[in-house]
Amino acid sequence: MYSVTNSFGLNGLRGFAVAVEADVSGGLPAFSIVGLPDSAVRESADRVRAAIKNLGFRFPDRRITINLAPADVRKTGPVYDLPLLLALLTASGQLEEVPAEAAFLGELALDGSLRPVSGVLPMALAAAEHGIRALYVPTENAAEAAEACADTMTVYPAHTAREVVEALKGIRPLSPAAAIPFDPEDAWQQVPDFADVMGQSLARRAMVIAAAGGHNVLLIGAPGTGKSMLAKRLPGILPPLTREEAVETTKIYSIAGQLPQGRGLITARPFRSPHHSASAAALAGGGSLQMARHACLRRGRAVYYRRRAGVRKIPEMGGGRAAACRLPAVPLGASGIAAVF
Repeated sequence: MYSVTNSFGLNGLRGFAVAVEADVSGGLPAFSIVGLPDSAVRESADRVRAAIKNLGFRFPDRRITINLAPADVRKTGPVYDLPLLLALLTASGQLEEVPAEAAFLGELALDGSLRPVSGVLPMALAAAEHGIRALYVPTENAAEAAEACADTMTVYPAHTAREVVEALKGIRPLSPAAAIPFDPEDAWQQVPDFADVMGQSLARRAMVIAAAGGHNVLLIGAPGTGKSMLAKRLPGILPPLTREEAVETTKIYSIAGQLPQGRGLITARPFRSPHHSASAAALAGGGSLQMARHACLRRGRAVYYRRRAGVRKIPEMGGGRAAACRLPAVPLGASGIAAVF
């Protein structure tokens, strides 16, 4: 028997639709997953098998083939656990065909409970663009998913896969998640107040000019003169994030796994403080997904480079790493960079 369930994956910073196809046929018992899965996706076979048995369903002892389409795009992470389980239950005749306008995201524990996954916001945005009307996610991811398109798509949080199955059967409907209203003014309560700085009139004026004009600022001085204090308060005098900027910022933090659980859109401009010895790859990004450790995370924010003690020469950081911070591929918007060596 054949079934298909909708899900979504990540390709860089954007989500894309994934069709989780399941086929249960005669033959020796086997469980194979195709469609360019990584190790985490291949290991979902064991998680799904244990979850189905522990939830009280029957695991089909037949030949099982799972295809993740499109097959030419690599699938990563445990996000396909829940749709894989539902596709398998449907193909084995234990669940009616799931609605075509519904999509599912979530990692499975061995007891069938749902665990949060990274990158839910960009996947939810992609789901809304593809006409999905109902998105089922783990409870911890519901807040960010509800921010995607609350007007056109309903987000249903669930604690266990059984809750999702019962909701699809109409036994016990799930309550939709409410979107947290976006309030830019809330940012002022999340960052240190620039008014706390006493003295340092020239440095304060330089910071204000940098924030107003979108310039970089270089702070040099002996330890204890207030460089870190001034830099940490720079986000407090930057303009609040617009909703578009907040969505883009939250997408990056969601993919990086640094978005607090239960949190909606980020409203404040976070402060990054990488060490001066951080490599150029750590600052500007690299790897197969070209995901920056600090450069991406600083979009629209203040970045402060510091050392542990004392004052050294500016060339200590190295020309390559300093030049990487000026790449046009990483726009800073209205933020500045505070640097100390």
